[in-house]
Amino acid sequence: MKIYETASPQETWQLGYDMGKCAAAGQVYCLDGDLGTGKTVFAQGFAAGLGVAGPVNSPTFTILQVYEEGRMPLYHFDVYRIGDVEEMDEIGYEDCFYGEGVCLVEWSELVREILPEGAVHVRIEKDVEKGFDYRRITVL
Repeated sequence: MKIYETASPQETWQLGYDMGKCAAAGQVYCLDGDLGTGKTVFAQGFAAGLGVAGPVNSPTFTILQVYEEGRMPLYHFDVYRIGDVEEMDEIGYEDCFYGEGVCLVEWSELVREILPEGAVHVRIEKDVEKGFDYRRITVL
């Protein structure tokens, strides 16, 4: 387990970028935290670390957004609005989880039962007593 502390959205983005630079095909990154903690900022940095140049937004209504212009495909899931884990079957999540790209799953605790064993878990938390932009980011 590693714990990172960031004091700005730019630092959270940079941590995502650094992790994206090190990401390997077949990895699944689970990104959890309350609304407004910076999951999307982290995801944008992660995508940039993979070489994705275009805009990256949470695919809240589409559940999955695929970015293919980086050094490997990025499968960006946002499962916040998923009603039942079976909806992931309809999307074809297994092709993404066990494919040639890397997956980033926001709100992964909602689909815990289908996550692969070796998934990397990233939890982002606020602590307003330490500042409005302070984030504690735990990676396990």
